[in-house]
Amino acid sequence: METEPNQNQSSKFSAVKGFFWDLTKILAWSLLIIIPFRLFIAEPFVVSGSSMVPNFHNKDYLIIDRISYRKSEPARGDVVVIKYPKDNKQYFIKRIIALPGETVELKNGEVFIVNKQEPLGFEINESYLSKNIQTLGRAGPVTLGSGEYYVFGDNRTASSDSRVWGILPKKNIVGRVWLRVFPLGDFGFIKTPTYSK
Repeated sequence: METEPNQNQSSKFSAVKGFFWDLTKILAWSLLIIIPFRLFIAEPFVVSGSSMVPNFHNKDYLIIDRISYRKSEPARGDVVVIKYPKDNKQYFIKRIIALPGETVELKNGEVFIVNKQEPLGFEINESYLSKNIQTLGRAGPVTLGSGEYYVFGDNRTASSDSRVWGILPKKNIVGRVWLRVFPLGDFGFIKTPTYSK
């Protein structure tokens, strides 16, 4: 009769011990999955500021694809999260405008690109911007080397981008914006635009 309370206490202790052991295993497995996933595959990013208006707004919640650029090169029009070249602790969201080996120049508020395919140059048609938007700033021309990109914010009158601080090295690209999660009304995958001359 006297051993019954001890057995109850022992079984309660075993149950509590089992619960904490299970919880520890779940947390350990979660960390083993989540940390590498965020470091190497995808991670969240919250937009801060208005440099990508009208296409991305302050507090938009995005998912960044970190793995694509290990298999393929960034494309013109990709929206990317980058480390600011002058301070790698700051992260910006920008759009890739010019690619390695290309020359970019601003003429009369329009963006012109010269490359091997178009040695005479062409004006890029940015369908994601209003027709009356002008891209002002340094006129260029700027020629990009291997692993170098030129990026702009979509809000051309209020963006700190390559017009201000220059060329973006590929190593500063964190990843491509893949999915908008919030606001829910704008939920969806982010597609790279096609450009027509």
